[in-house]
Order: sequence, then C-alpha cells, then structure tokens
Amino acid sequence: MRSYGEYCSVAKALDVVGDRWTLLIVRELLIRGGCRYTDLKDGLPGIATNLLSDRLRELESAGLVRREDAPPPIATTLFHLTQTGAELAPVLDAFFRWGLRFMAEPPENDVFRGHWFAFSIWSLHDHDPDGPPASIELRSASSPVVVDVADGKVAMRMGAALAPDLVLTGEPRLILGMFNGLLTPAEAADLGLDFCGNAAVLQRILPEVAAGR
Repeated sequence: MRSYGEYCSVAKALDVVGDRWTLLIVRELLIRGGCRYTDLKDGLPGIATNLLSDRLRELESAGLVRREDAPPPIATTLFHLTQTGAELAPVLDAFFRWGLRFMAEPPENDVFRGHWFAFSIWSLHDHDPDGPPASIELRSASSPVVVDVADGKVAMRMGAALAPDLVLTGEPRLILGMFNGLLTPAEAADLGLDFCGNAAVLQRILPEVAAGR
C-alpha cells in the first residue's frame, strides 16, 4: 500500500481507501453484507481477479475487512466489513449524493447491478407509517430487487417479491430519477418506465418533489 507521506488525516485516509476499486469493494460489502469472493467479482464488473485479491488483502491488513469461514451448506469464505470499515457508510453516502450530477446521461457501455439502488432507497421515507405493508419490485438489471415498505420504514432486499404491489421495469436512470426527486412518475412513464400494479404505492416513499411536481 503506497502512502502520500503526509501527516494529514485526509491523506492518511486516502492511503487506505484511495486506490482504484477499494471504495467500490466497501460499497459491495456495505450493501450486501457478507460476500463470497464470487459475489464481489460479480458486483465489480471489470476488476481483474488478481487485483480484487490484492485489494481484499490490503483492506484486511488495514482492519477494514475480515474473513469468516462459513459452515456448510455455504462452506466457503465470506468477507465482511469490520466496524472500522462500516464507518465509511456516510462517506459513501456523500459520494453517492455528490456523484448524482454526473449521471444524467449514462454512457452506453456502463453496466448496472440491481443492488446499486441501495443508496437511493436508503434515503427514502415512508410518508404513511400507519399504512399496510407494501412491496415494489424493481426490474432494471439481470437480478431484481424489492423495496419493502412497512411500519414506517423503507428497506431493500435482493431477489423477487412473491406478490408485489407494484413492478417497475425500465432503465435504471428512470427509477433513480424518481427516487432522487428528479422525475415524477408521469415523467418517468413518458420516458419509457413500465408500471405494473398499484402505482399509488409510490406516493408513500417518493420525495415530495417527485411525488407531486
């Protein structure tokens, strides 16, 4: 691990997490929890196998990541964030918000994974905490994710819903646009987002700008 050689906390932090791919590894473990090596490889399209191994060793050495030998039926090594690693959550949230300005027009070759909706979903609130539980399935990548709304909380889980109240199918930028208050549902629909089910469920979670503009 290279060092800037500066006695400054910003420089010291970048000594640990400033290398290419490092913060994205933290992103994967923050969103998904314990991950197998293959899970990380899938969530980091484009990373070389040897580079992923190197970065994981560096993060372990710095005390941000730990390994766990999972028992059967998993019977493989899982990687987890330590408490120190998990404390990067607000840093990544700040990067998420700052980086939105660069996502208006995604390049054609950019890849997307459904669980990357997490930072947008984590920023949402249930405007009707006394309402019945509801689920929204997002189909915008090879693997769907589900937004669960219940007891005043909004959460995300990977996989499909058994009987979702609403299914959204379309480009990630349209779903992200709604969740981040940049598009109304009507605008997203005009741009090609497909709504199947009870679209009124969205009013419980969308930011006010998107819900009623």
